[in-house]
Amino acid sequence: MLYKRILLKLSGESLMGEQGYGIDSARLKDYAEQIAEISRMGVQTGIVIGGGNIFRGLSGASKGFDRYKGDQMGMLATVINSLALASALEDEGVKARVLTAIRMEPIGEFYSKSKAVELLNSGEVVIFSAGTGNPYFTTDTGSSLRGIEIEADVMLKGTRVDGVYNADPEKDPAAVKFDTITFDEIYNKGLKVMDLTATTMCKENNLPILVFNMDVKGNLKKVLLGEKIGTLVHC
Repeated sequence: MLYKRILLKLSGESLMGEQGYGIDSARLKDYAEQIAEISRMGVQTGIVIGGGNIFRGLSGASKGFDRYKGDQMGMLATVINSLALASALEDEGVKARVLTAIRMEPIGEFYSKSKAVELLNSGEVVIFSAGTGNPYFTTDTGSSLRGIEIEADVMLKGTRVDGVYNADPEKDPAAVKFDTITFDEIYNKGLKVMDLTATTMCKENNLPILVFNMDVKGNLKKVLLGEKIGTLVHC
């Protein structure tokens, strides 16, 4: 196995599947099956999932919501997605625990590093919700923070594209994919992998990022077995 402990970042938008809003049950089950498979293989798995399928603070601010309140609403959206994923994992026979960055027992347990590591070592999938617990930070930054704190070997960023390109492959058919790329090259080329804060945190703490297409079933296992898919971002 290429990695023993991972931080898997999933986008809320991906949970919409073919819908325009909310949670697509088929996509949720697909993700749960893939995560359950690697968990049974012994991979310690932490997960951060966004909330863009329900509410995004920045888009809310553009529509007149106060940014502070909008980001809090976005944090709650991630909790809803986290609970849904935990339920789907339990349906697959895998123990999953939702930890929240804001106190909201009994919905989830309040996050601490020691609790998270204890659960990971015991074989439970740990889902980190509510971002960092602070406004003005994205779930990308929350992923970087949690990945660094739990001392993950890698952050796996599951997206709907199969890696990092020099242009948007959904808009430019001539876009070229990178197999590997350094953090400095990301900066210099102005490429969008994650927001700048999240990317810098990963670089400064030597946490590599592997960007891959999570929507292709089986890809998560392939990444962990070392197959050359996606793009590895490294120091």
